[in-house]
Amino acid sequence: MPKLRFQALAAVQNREDIKIVDIEKRSSLYGRNVFGEQAMRQYLSKSAFVSVQNAIAKGDQIKRVTADAIASGMKLWALEKGATHYTHWFQPLTGATAEKHDAFFEITSDGHVIERFDGGQLVQQEPDASSFPNGGIRNTFEARGYTAWDPTSPAFIYENTLCIPTVFVAYTGEALDFKTPLLRALNAVDSAATDVARYFDKSVSKVTATLGWEQEFFLIDSALAAARPDIALTGRTLLGHASAKGQQLDDHYFGSIPTRVLNYLKNLEQECLALGIPVKTRHNEVAPNQFEIAPIFEEANLAVDHNSLLMDVMEKVAERHKFKVLFHEKPFAGINGSGKHNNWSLATDEGVNLLSPGKTPMKNLQFLTFFVNTIKAVHRYEELLRASIASAGNDHRLGANEAPPGIISVFIGTQLTNVLNELEKVTDGKLSPQEKTDLKLNVVGKIPEILLDNTDRNRTSPFAFTGNKFEFRAVGATANCANPMTVLNTIVAQQLIDFKKAVDALIDQKDMKKDDAIFNVLREYIKESRNIRFEGDGYGAAWEKEAKKRKLSHNRNTIEALGVRISKDVKALFTSLHIMNSVEVEARYEIEIEEYIKRVQIESRVLGDVARNHIIPTAVHYQNVLIKNVQGLKAIYGDEYSAFAKAQTQILKSISDHITHIDADITAMTEMRKRANGLDLNERAKAYCTKVFPYLEVIRNHCDKLELLVDDELWPLPKYRELLFVN
Repeated sequence: MPKLRFQALAAVQNREDIKIVDIEKRSSLYGRNVFGEQAMRQYLSKSAFVSVQNAIAKGDQIKRVTADAIASGMKLWALEKGATHYTHWFQPLTGATAEKHDAFFEITSDGHVIERFDGGQLVQQEPDASSFPNGGIRNTFEARGYTAWDPTSPAFIYENTLCIPTVFVAYTGEALDFKTPLLRALNAVDSAATDVARYFDKSVSKVTATLGWEQEFFLIDSALAAARPDIALTGRTLLGHASAKGQQLDDHYFGSIPTRVLNYLKNLEQECLALGIPVKTRHNEVAPNQFEIAPIFEEANLAVDHNSLLMDVMEKVAERHKFKVLFHEKPFAGINGSGKHNNWSLATDEGVNLLSPGKTPMKNLQFLTFFVNTIKAVHRYEELLRASIASAGNDHRLGANEAPPGIISVFIGTQLTNVLNELEKVTDGKLSPQEKTDLKLNVVGKIPEILLDNTDRNRTSPFAFTGNKFEFRAVGATANCANPMTVLNTIVAQQLIDFKKAVDALIDQKDMKKDDAIFNVLREYIKESRNIRFEGDGYGAAWEKEAKKRKLSHNRNTIEALGVRISKDVKALFTSLHIMNSVEVEARYEIEIEEYIKRVQIESRVLGDVARNHIIPTAVHYQNVLIKNVQGLKAIYGDEYSAFAKAQTQILKSISDHITHIDADITAMTEMRKRANGLDLNERAKAYCTKVFPYLEVIRNHCDKLELLVDDELWPLPKYRELLFVN
């Protein structure tokens, strides 16, 4: 194994960088391999094109005869682009994407070969796919699963395959993927937000949720990654002592991008733009070898698809550049982990951002309505929002002095806090002319200039308002954005529905004018949701104590966080809005619990294997070297040798102590796993969280101490200083 480590280091030093030259303009690359509007206009009849557009804009159903025409045009376009296969591309509950490729060609009954792809193959397929997580929805002997075309996300060609974005559902109709509940949630927020937006503009007919994600990741050399069994099998380092130099000088953040990495990013951007992923930003992140890539905002469903596709493309492009991409939330101990900030907003069909103030008091009242209702929704469902970003990987990151804590709070900045405080002072009932004037001039009218210079930012806030959008910072880097976006859009939809009912009741029952009714309801919401707003430092015990006083939940790990998923209120929320039925809700809870167990189980097995089969033998080997050295000193100096071998003797003792602890702790951890495996699902999850998981840190600590004691030339695994600082 030491030989493998040094071979890997030699391979890194001998890398020949792939030079990428920017020849074409980004605009000419964009959407080249996407069956988007431009391609559809060229390859579809006018009626087929209109049918697709109506399906996208209005949710109209596409008739079978029209689907045949669309499939014919899509096939012609794909063949001209060099595609040989097609696939229904979907997002099962594994968090990754899935695809089964079928060739276009078929053999006819008379022996001729034809290129075939019709409406039936476009609209629906039966991929079986019985081995994906289903939470008990599908039995193995009832293995039918269906993929169905999602026309709101355009088909694309990647590596000679026509990829058709689809939902994935069971024979009985339950969702088996991330996309189906998201589409339902987006429909719900569209309906609810449109109804409220019409208070301010009667012409609004649709509201779209938008999303701009920021993908953080690490890049390490593929040869070094291959020499680390823990990275290969778990995506993170389960052991490894911190490098003497880490991120403490803050010299990597926004620094000059290393040449080899820059060439990788250029290649990646070219691939992304051809696939219609509008990547725009790239930069060094805080930790060494950590980077970020971010796109222009898009409609939320399309943005989710693009993020899932991006992660797949990133890994494939990385192979060409001899890199390994690490998406894990905490691949290295002691330095920053990776998140995937979800920037969310709402926009009307006329392009108006509902979370951006306008030039008139009425536009600002519209802004305040959606702004306050979002805060109210987060306050009402903060525990569910926390559950939406819970995972074994994110447990390492949340609250680790780099990412938001596990306590959900909303940051809006001092100036907007003052605006809401002023609104609280609005009197009950109808506003007097003077109150309306004061409110418009002194509060509502000043919002644009407040936001113009609102540079407040709070990296410790999990949910922050950043000018014209809310940034959900707590989402983990490996997460499928659909999960938190489904929850966020669902809770905002429910909140807007309740808001409209409250406003309409005041108008109907108390004969209030619309503006007065809106102000009165908003004032109550501001009071009720005050506890979720926090402008201070989210780290440390002080905020934990304060949050407890405010009765905010603090679920420190995934197992604590996921419990709310199957609560009566959450089930009622999802079922009433037709996002998920009770079976789907419970299935997702079971899947997420099982995934947590499996992640911890795999990590404990890998650590036990690496520690016993690599670390301990290496330490014993070095002990033997020291023993020979001590024996040699004794042969030379006789009884006086101990004075000359004091350091070696102490190292021998330390190594023996660490070996003893490692072996005993692995045995205890293995026994704890066996006990946990005999428990029911919920108790097993708790046991893995509280009984098995702690051993990972204990065993790691002893292994890391050995790394400092054992001869560097004997150490079997690439070290942090090699993984993080060799490009």
